[in-house]
Amino acid sequence: MNYELNRLGISALNAMQQDMLSTARKGASVVLLSPTGSGKTLAYLLPLLEKLDAKSDDLQALVIVPSRELATQTADVARRLCSELRVAACYGGRPAMEEHQQMRGLRPHLVAATPGRLLDHLQKGNLLADNIKTLVIDEFDKSLELGFREQMQSIISLLPYLQQRILLSATDSEDIPSFVGTDNHIRLNFLDGESDDRISLLVVKSPEKDKLQTLYRLLCTLGTQKSLVFVGYRESVERVGGFLEEQGIMADIFHGGMEQRDRERALYRFMNGSCNVFVSTDLASRGLDITDVDNIIHYHLPLNEEACTHRNGRTARWDMNGSAYFILGPEENLPEYITEEVETISLPTKVPKPAKPLWVTLYIGKGKKDKISRGDIVGFLTKQGGLESSQIGRIDVLPHWSYVAVERASASKLLKDIKGLKIKGQKTIYALAGD
Repeated sequence: MNYELNRLGISALNAMQQDMLSTARKGASVVLLSPTGSGKTLAYLLPLLEKLDAKSDDLQALVIVPSRELATQTADVARRLCSELRVAACYGGRPAMEEHQQMRGLRPHLVAATPGRLLDHLQKGNLLADNIKTLVIDEFDKSLELGFREQMQSIISLLPYLQQRILLSATDSEDIPSFVGTDNHIRLNFLDGESDDRISLLVVKSPEKDKLQTLYRLLCTLGTQKSLVFVGYRESVERVGGFLEEQGIMADIFHGGMEQRDRERALYRFMNGSCNVFVSTDLASRGLDITDVDNIIHYHLPLNEEACTHRNGRTARWDMNGSAYFILGPEENLPEYITEEVETISLPTKVPKPAKPLWVTLYIGKGKKDKISRGDIVGFLTKQGGLESSQIGRIDVLPHWSYVAVERASASKLLKDIKGLKIKGQKTIYALAGD
């Protein structure tokens, strides 16, 4: 099956991706260790897509991921690489029967799924394992932790015809259980620390144990830069997000206790630039493919070195640079595992007012199920809405609705101009999402 890199805006593969492509093509099992943001998803999808038979109606490969968001992102990348490919994303937080009905109609070649939902579908016979030859475990250090091993062992026991296993992570782990079946694997290690050289480490000291005011002043100083704020608990996410909103900072929140639709809306607003600040638990430290995060802010310190690595890996992705700020209270110190040089900075006495993002998110109540494409949306907004192409940013077309970044200065007039109009012959709702 052929793929098209230009659909992702990529003209050439990096050294890691080339090495992975040539190694995986040989059919051997592979363990790939490479920094976050280096392009591991593309590295395993390319050799995987080459093996899939688009003319078959059989499920041929599985990708296991630790989060809902990574499942949907993986499926989306695969679809964009190859339009012939039928891909499904399966995850908890929505009815399993709905997914089953979707897959019965789609008959996917590839499924990207979280472990619990995947095991449920395999045990019920909703997914047939007779022709599944390839298994990918992304972020395997997370998926194979002690608390998940029984679940993962059950999944692999239901896949008797596996020929190739591909495991990927941004942190090294020698402890791969024997039931995975990678005894004779090829190990590719690209953890050379290059990405760390592109991340500036900085300390901001808070005069009070409650760091909210220090965080607010730091964010005001950073202006329109995109900042991902990590806190330790779901309740803390709600508290910090609520405080920032009261202070006039446009911040979205993200944690595992939220409804899936709310998580998606928050993520897409941050990804498309209509929200500058994203407050999250460590749920956002893995798998989220956001290429242009300027700053990581550790409001609560990471639990360990591995957690710190994954948090910081959300910035300086590919060949970009970024900064990681550690906000330290009066009784806090940097963890001992941070051995790099860290600069302590002082915030200005008077900080600027919170900066509003340059973009807003337009919600359109139609999506892929309604045969709406990115091209349809661009055509509608330029012809019916009077926008220039430069006033339209990232477009995300989901199954039942779509999100579009549009220039903030043009948003009010746009809503008036398109009110009541049909898109591709269909009447729908247009609204600003969370602004």
